Amino acid sequence: MSETEARRSSKADHVYRDLKESILSGALEPGGAIDKLALCERLGVSRFPVSSAISRLAYERLVTIEPQHGSFVAKISVDDVRERLLVRRALESEVAAQAALRMPREGIEELERNLRYQQAAVDGHDVAGFYALDVDFHRLLPSLLALGHCGEILDGLRSHLERVRRLLLSPTGRMPKTLSEHSAIAKAVTSGDAAGARAAMHYHLQQTTDLFETFARERSSLFSK
Repeated sequence: MSETEARRSSKADHVYRDLKESILSGALEPGGAIDKLALCERLGVSRFPVSSAISRLAYERLVTIEPQHGSFVAKISVDDVRERLLVRRALESEVAAQAALRMPREGIEELERNLRYQQAAVDGHDVAGFYALDVDFHRLLPSLLALGHCGEILDGLRSHLERVRRLLLSPTGRMPKTLSEHSAIAKAVTSGDAAGARAAMHYHLQQTTDLFETFARERSSLFSK
């Protein structure tokens, strides 16, 4: 790769990361137009890196390109979200039950540490920080049990659900409720209560599903079938 090509690639990667984060965080809402000129000006790049980044995001189904009309943030498929939430709920509930049966002591300590950090994020109204800790909490269970295949499947599901999961943390009061649900899961795991851990995880993820259905009805313009 020539020096010129390397610079172009680096700029395209920078635009890609910036634009993807704006989409995933909800700063750019589903269905909204992507202003290429504004991106060029804000990031100090030419149109080529912007077009390259948009093509990459279109491949990931985060952007839709409509010839003669422009590029738009892809709407969120309600049916896809429902199916992925179903799979996630079933798999993570069983992982939680397994954690209650064979979680090592150091794993319990990591869960407790994560919950302390979650509490600090709630107290500081740190939505972004809480989201990262939420992801870590759910990754800890399969990771500490060496359930690599389960972890890969769940990471794949989370990547497709990321926009929705971030949106669902924004309603007032949701972060403390999520922390409370996480605490109930950890308590059951710590006490070795497999049935309780399974039920607590199922309840937690069912709350997410119910909240999604309400949100999708209230903000229908952000979603497609």
